[in-house]
Amino acid sequence: MAAQTKICGVTTPEAVQAALDGRTSFLGFMFFERSPRNIAPDAAARLAPPARAKGVRLVAVTVDPSDDELDAITRHLAPDLIQLHGHEPPGRVREVLGRTGAGVIKVLPVAEAGDLAAAAAYEPVVDHLMFETKPPKDADRPGGRGVAFDWTLMKGRRFQKPWFLAGGLNPWNVAEAITASGAPIVDVSSGVERGPGLKDPALITAFLDAVRRA
Repeated sequence: MAAQTKICGVTTPEAVQAALDGRTSFLGFMFFERSPRNIAPDAAARLAPPARAKGVRLVAVTVDPSDDELDAITRHLAPDLIQLHGHEPPGRVREVLGRTGAGVIKVLPVAEAGDLAAAAAYEPVVDHLMFETKPPKDADRPGGRGVAFDWTLMKGRRFQKPWFLAGGLNPWNVAEAITASGAPIVDVSSGVERGPGLKDPALITAFLDAVRRA
């Protein structure tokens, strides 16, 4: 069975349509001002109906969001899942679940095998885990840098919840990444862009085709 896919950081109708035409499973909207993919909740809501009509799960990507930010996202978009990409502890995950009524994807940064141990604390409270390349210490944002970690660290790992592989994926390496990691779901953002925050529909199509062939 082919891995599921998430196209993240979409900001245009053309990007949304390419993702839907390629039968992605998840569509992500980025709510983080420092990201070149940042979008306002009301703008995301205008892009969402075609995806919702096709049963694609909508993901609100956030970084240490405040309650006010969560309320605005929930009010406008009503996402299926909130992706927590910051330093949110398990207790904050529970608060997000209760406040939004959405499921949660918790992103865990990985540089070495020992980093995977953090998953155990989150598995009881999340719907999905995501393993993303650990950013450098001086980074101004947690992801979207197009850098991969050692995918073989994931091979043979078993988790209580479904998990995403993220970080540095693109149409040319995603098949190798799936084989090396055993990932059931793959996430792409900068790897299908022609410039920072500029999604290329042709690259989205190529990525989704590559996953199906993997």
